[in-house]
Amino acid sequence: MSSASFKSLYASTMNLPLNPPPTSSALDEETARAELYGLIATLFYAPPGEAMLGQLRVAATEAPAAGGFLEEPWRQLVAAARAQSTGQIAQEHDALFGGIGKPEVYLFASHHLSGFLNEKPLAALRTDLTQMGLSRDETLPETEDHVSYLCEVMRYLIAGDDVAVANLTRQSEFFARHLQPWLPALCDALQAHPSAQFYAALGGLLRAFTSVEAQGFDMLD
Repeated sequence: MSSASFKSLYASTMNLPLNPPPTSSALDEETARAELYGLIATLFYAPPGEAMLGQLRVAATEAPAAGGFLEEPWRQLVAAARAQSTGQIAQEHDALFGGIGKPEVYLFASHHLSGFLNEKPLAALRTDLTQMGLSRDETLPETEDHVSYLCEVMRYLIAGDDVAVANLTRQSEFFARHLQPWLPALCDALQAHPSAQFYAALGGLLRAFTSVEAQGFDMLD
């Protein structure tokens, strides 16, 4: 099945990727999806460095065509990046997701779905990853249900070369099982947290993106 059903949803979205700039006014929908998953994964995994924030701060905030569903949340994220220093955003990341013991906001699917880490949702995820021939980098401390890991898997399923795995059917199944059920709860936590500014804006973008993805996959039925 082709990705034509995503076209109307992404034709009016923001200019991505950040680097290099797009060569046309509207990016290929699949490229836009893969790049946005990658950007979200990077921003959640670790505090963004000066180079990335520099690109984000000068990013275009007008969609190629009026009315893009992601345009306003993208504008808010860029505004949040411009309003805070690199150090302030790093402190916010550490305050929300780091520290010793219980973090302010959990970035793991298992916690949001079961109330605990390393529970059945993680086991089910590992089974699906194994079936797709994917495995965790053992040098990384985070388990596979971290939001950044899941976004990177989606990026691979969109942009990967192995069409037996990287296809719309796999994307739809993986999204429905391992992202859609809990990402709204993560966004709620971020947008309600009194200390979140940059990451509240990122939560708003993630919420809108999750909604667009769900609509796109629904069109495939």
